[in-house]
Amino acid sequence: MKEQDREQESRTETPDTTGVQLPVMDRFIRVYSDLGKDNLASLESLYHPDVVFEDPAHLVEGWPALEAYFRRLFTNVTQCTFTIEESMGDSHQGYVVWTMTFAHPKLLKGEPRTVKGCSHLSFQDNRVIQHRDYFDLGEMLYEAIPVLGRVVKMIKAGL
Repeated sequence: MKEQDREQESRTETPDTTGVQLPVMDRFIRVYSDLGKDNLASLESLYHPDVVFEDPAHLVEGWPALEAYFRRLFTNVTQCTFTIEESMGDSHQGYVVWTMTFAHPKLLKGEPRTVKGCSHLSFQDNRVIQHRDYFDLGEMLYEAIPVLGRVVKMIKAGL
C-alpha cells in the first residue's frame, strides 16, 4: 500500500456528528474530551473488536471486556473527566498526554483528584487496536487511602 493511500485511509474514519470524516487520532481526542457516563457508547466505534488495553492495574483484551471495564469504572466514580494536554500521531500510532480528574466516594471522602498520564495508541482498520496508559498508580489510588497514603508519600520523598 502506498503512503498516500495510507494517509487517505487514516482520514476515512467514522464520521463525527457533523458528518465530517475524522482521522482516528482526532476521534480519540474528541471522544475522551467528552467522555462521561451518558456517552460510553461512543467508545465502540473508536476501538477495534480485538483491542488490547493496559494500564498499571489492568490488562483487558477485546471490545466486550473493555466495554465492561469502562462501565464498571464509570459506575464506581461520581466524576471522571479527561483533559487532553498534548497529542501527536500518524496513521499507525499516537501519543496523548492527559489529565484525569475523578472522584470516588471511598477515596478522600469523594473529593476530586487529578492524575497526569499519557497513552500510547496503535491503530488498525481505522480503530485503536492497542491502548497502553502510563500513570502513577500510587498518586491515583494509594496516596488517597488513609495511613497507606502517608506511607507511600514518605517512600516517594525518600527516593
